[in-house]
Amino acid sequence: MSVLLIIHSYLRWLILIVALVAIVKFALGWLRGGVFKSMDRGLAAGFSGLMDLQATLGIILLIWGGLAGIGFPMFRIEHTVTMLVAAGVAHLHAMWKNSEDKIRFRNSLFIIFDTLIIIFIGVARLPGGWGR
Repeated sequence: MSVLLIIHSYLRWLILIVALVAIVKFALGWLRGGVFKSMDRGLAAGFSGLMDLQATLGIILLIWGGLAGIGFPMFRIEHTVTMLVAAGVAHLHAMWKNSEDKIRFRNSLFIIFDTLIIIFIGVARLPGGWGR
């Protein structure tokens, strides 16, 4: 279980790196009126896919740890629910797949920001928060 926890802990930093790259790319695309290309779709899909992987690992850790004796303390439940909401929000970019490019860039940018805010809240729910 400790290997899964380590992967889960380090994966958050990969998610943050992908989010920062996506923020820069989407902001430039929105401000410069760029074309939403396959790299942009890949960034959005990669971000939401990493969020799915993180959520899956988190659910496994929740259930495995809970049944192994750690139990289900409220902070773990709150963290799980908050992060599931974040994973759901990360997929909202698909709602605008048929919109014009400027709208896709803008909305994808705000979805990344919103997801990061929810992630910040979810990690802060844990004892030790971001210092873990």
